[in-house]
Amino acid sequence: MSGLKQELGLAQGVGLLSTSLLGTGVFAVPALAAQLAHEDSLWAWPILLALVFPIAIAFAALGRHFPSAGGAAHFVGMAFGPRMARVTGWLFLSVIPFGLPAALQIAAGFWQAAFGWSSDQLLLVQLATLLIIWLLGTRSAGSSANVQTLIAILIIAMVIAIWWRGGITPAEIPWPAVADISPPNMANALAVMFWCFVGLEAFAHLATEFRHPERDFPRALLIGLLVAGAVYWGCTVAVLNFDAFGEGREAAASLPGIVVQLFGQHALWIACIIGYLACFASVNIYTQSFSRLVWSQAQERPTSKLAALSAGQVPVNALSVVVGSCLVFTLLIYWLHLPLDTLIVYANGIFVLIYLLCMLAGCRILAGRSKTMALIGSVLCCLLLVMIGWKSMYALGMFAALWLLLPRVKKAKARHP
Repeated sequence: MSGLKQELGLAQGVGLLSTSLLGTGVFAVPALAAQLAHEDSLWAWPILLALVFPIAIAFAALGRHFPSAGGAAHFVGMAFGPRMARVTGWLFLSVIPFGLPAALQIAAGFWQAAFGWSSDQLLLVQLATLLIIWLLGTRSAGSSANVQTLIAILIIAMVIAIWWRGGITPAEIPWPAVADISPPNMANALAVMFWCFVGLEAFAHLATEFRHPERDFPRALLIGLLVAGAVYWGCTVAVLNFDAFGEGREAAASLPGIVVQLFGQHALWIACIIGYLACFASVNIYTQSFSRLVWSQAQERPTSKLAALSAGQVPVNALSVVVGSCLVFTLLIYWLHLPLDTLIVYANGIFVLIYLLCMLAGCRILAGRSKTMALIGSVLCCLLLVMIGWKSMYALGMFAALWLLLPRVKKAKARHP
């Protein structure tokens, strides 16, 4: 998979991952965590980082030793064979019908908050967003990285501005005593907050596009994880300080509401634009990751147009297929009026299952401390599937269907070339 252009540096990698993790969650999840756990949520973020770190270290080791545009599918294939690699690849691609349209809906919602646009206008925003992502994707990964690094800087600047204008100081942070923490509240908050750290598997598809993947990919992954965690924690402090959470209040409106309170109504559109850009960054990195996965899978048939690269060493044909598929499902969801929460439920279980498959692969192909981290990550992923409960059945059913159907497709093609 050496055909892709290797140009990403450490700073660009940090920008890509941090914005991927912040994405659609940075405006909503701090308020949800505060609503579920109140001041206990200040401890929840460090605890969550400690829980996610073994998974991140395992991903960093996999990307360092086995960089590939195939990402999770490549790691799983190395451990369990080509059949499992194909199943994992298609499992990841099965997020497209639900995950990308859901993120587009969240992104468009910020335009409604800022300008009061109708559903038809919001659909146009979603379609325009897809077009911009396609245009950006026709350039190299470095272009996306530069854009997303700028978006990360804007998000961090907004949080700093809130702290500064709001007069928030470390002495005023309401840290609860450890003995006073409520375990049930903490567990409920952690279950919601975990989704802020979905994105490691998408980042893995870009490992081969670093100039020095063995050195910079793991560093970018771990630093980006810490940056995102710090931003989420800072947002939670602001939400608690201004009491911007509670029943009957829209979670995604918490930070824009604080910005209006501190800087006036005219500042609302600034907060909403930053919120849109955060969502845009998340959709962008997933779209680029999906396109690289499609391209890598197409290498099995070198004559396929999906296996081709543009003059700029970008899988434009694969990108066009991914964006086109997302376009179709976005229009279909708009026509059927499917609710946002339904879309998210279907996507979440798939992400956890892919994490689990990667951790199990790490247990088999990694060694030493990295293998231990993969083992711990496997246990954590199993616990998360249990926490999701019956909602994980879509992911498990999709995995079973792919396992049964993909070999049959292959045999049919062999009989009828």
